[in-house]
Amino acid sequence: MMNSTQVSYFILTAYFDTGAFRYLYFVIIMVLYMLIVGSNVFLIVVICMNRSLHEPMYLFLCSLFVNELYGSTGLFPFLLLQVLSDIHTVSKAFCFLQIFCLYSYATEEFFSLAIMSYDRYLAICYPLQYNTRMTTHKITVLITVSWCFSSVLCLVPAALSAPLQLCGNIINKVYCDNYYIVRQSCANITVNNIYGLIGTTLAISCPVTLILFSYMKILRVCFSGCKQSRQKAVSTCTPHLVSLLNFSFGAFFEILQSRFNMSGLPNMLRIFLSVYWLTCQPLLNPVLYGLNVSNIRITCEKMLFA
Repeated sequence: MMNSTQVSYFILTAYFDTGAFRYLYFVIIMVLYMLIVGSNVFLIVVICMNRSLHEPMYLFLCSLFVNELYGSTGLFPFLLLQVLSDIHTVSKAFCFLQIFCLYSYATEEFFSLAIMSYDRYLAICYPLQYNTRMTTHKITVLITVSWCFSSVLCLVPAALSAPLQLCGNIINKVYCDNYYIVRQSCANITVNNIYGLIGTTLAISCPVTLILFSYMKILRVCFSGCKQSRQKAVSTCTPHLVSLLNFSFGAFFEILQSRFNMSGLPNMLRIFLSVYWLTCQPLLNPVLYGLNVSNIRITCEKMLFA
């Protein structure tokens, strides 16, 4: 048994001895990180440098790409160090910093996708009033509130968990997870559990409500409108829906494998499922929006091949 004065670091037990393959894994992770950084930074620059893209949809996309960089930076540099290391430990302070970073990334991702669904609802259902309904002030408020709310929502669980008296320091993952830390507490964790339930409910219910409301309205317009309006709505919403489903899929498996005993699964598969939502989403979004949104695709082609 360990008390809180002894727990100054955590041991990440999901890593295994890869021998000479560690350098191969290092290269793969490095390439993935470079692709994520390069693609997201490129699209941010494209949007910022072209005044024709200074419209609500593209500004929301810019915020989404910034969040991809934020979440990836909270994971990939850490993975690179751990893959080359023989001792997979992390200090308590850094562990809680990573928890805040990854949790706030996930919450902001969900809120960003919800705001983007609301933006698509206004564009499709009120095309003539869109510019008066989605003003610059409203865009600023939506983006600022989503980032601030996500940060506060995720700062509280880290602040509640940090002073807990712990009886262990084992985290069976490749990165820090608040759930594993709270589960090893020797103290009363009622407050942590209550806030965890409230925070999770808010982080899920608020975006889901906005997304369902937006798409119910969009579907009503699609079914009542002409074939051309339906095709336009489908082409406009497809990248967003694919991104939303991909992130929801990754988040679902992350929650599933964290909360339930998945020891029967191969170690590599469990690691893949735990990092899927932090890897595939930042890789997928630039491809989705870079290739499927015509204005961005045309602007990228002009910048690359001019």
